[in-house]
Amino acid sequence: MEHSSNPNPKPLDVLWFLPTGGDGRYLGATIGKRKSDNRYWREIAMAVDRLGYHGVLLPTGTHCEDAWTTAASIVTHTERLKFLVALRPGAILPAEAARQAVTFDRLSEGRLLLNVVTGGVPRDLAGDGIFLAHDERYEKTREFLHIWRGLAGGEAVDFEGRHLCVRGGQLPFRPVQRPYPPLYFGGSSPIAHEIAAQHADVYLTWGEPPDQVAEKVRDVRSRAAAAGRTIRFGIRLHAIVRESDIEAWEAANDLIKHLSDDVIRSSQEQLQRADSQGQARMAALHGGDRNRLEVSPNLWAGVGLVRGGAGTALVGDPETVATRIREYADLGIDTFILSGFPHLEEAYRVAELLFPLLGLSQRDDPDDRGFFAGGGSFTNGSIPIAKE
Repeated sequence: MEHSSNPNPKPLDVLWFLPTGGDGRYLGATIGKRKSDNRYWREIAMAVDRLGYHGVLLPTGTHCEDAWTTAASIVTHTERLKFLVALRPGAILPAEAARQAVTFDRLSEGRLLLNVVTGGVPRDLAGDGIFLAHDERYEKTREFLHIWRGLAGGEAVDFEGRHLCVRGGQLPFRPVQRPYPPLYFGGSSPIAHEIAAQHADVYLTWGEPPDQVAEKVRDVRSRAAAAGRTIRFGIRLHAIVRESDIEAWEAANDLIKHLSDDVIRSSQEQLQRADSQGQARMAALHGGDRNRLEVSPNLWAGVGLVRGGAGTALVGDPETVATRIREYADLGIDTFILSGFPHLEEAYRVAELLFPLLGLSQRDDPDDRGFFAGGGSFTNGSIPIAKE
């Protein structure tokens, strides 16, 4: 396996995904649909915590349970796991959002990460009472983050903008993480890159081919430098890892074997209603064609045939997938938010097969010796279209 040219590379942060919009073994099918509830999500979170993942991403959107309530219901069942929870500038005022975040960070003893989600599906946004156009939503996000960072960082804030106004805003308590819990921010448009460079701690991209990711990294890094800031980078991907390449590609094809052309066509029509440039870039990788899914070596776009948001997976044996991950790391990516279907057993596969090659170790709990050899209990299920 090829490693980074950096002789002392920073250890990677590898997070997993909590499927609060549904889970299962097949995409776009109801066959064997898995019951997805708090007990199941808690089971995944506890496993991921024990396996040594850095954190877990909770999605947001009309098809998902509320991320904050879900995180609060699960965090006490874990020990070290961090929770990447959606911060939605269009749906909440910045002072209340800062109070909520600081409280969660304090009560969890510093285990909160924040995923800034401006939103990209006008119909869903309208259902939440948000009617701003694309760039206006991002301008409101800019104002929101200016206020939020000040309040969460312990400042007294007076601000008057086009969308938001605060007079004498302040919080009487401070978060555990200083100056505030880290802000993760995604978006592919120029205005999204600009706001990420000004306010985010980690810029996130969906799993595009390395040359496209490199272009994004260069642009956001340059904008951040112009603003006198440095920024980290992360990527959101699915992972299909098996002991051999043949097994991995068979698993990928098995994931979509119940998809009909009608289901793909209907799903793509729904996804085209988004005004998100990131979603458009995901769709352009495969064009809705199940015959052109390997869009870059070992980067498979089959998930995006029916799923919004992250639509690509790294597919292969452990050495191959680790090499692809290192290729992204060489571009500056140090955070990998992974997932797989179903999410419980795939969390084990990724940790057991991939972590040793990435220099990551599973946490050793003396009470659980021999636990990993059993591999957990596997059941069947399916997942609907979801968003992040």
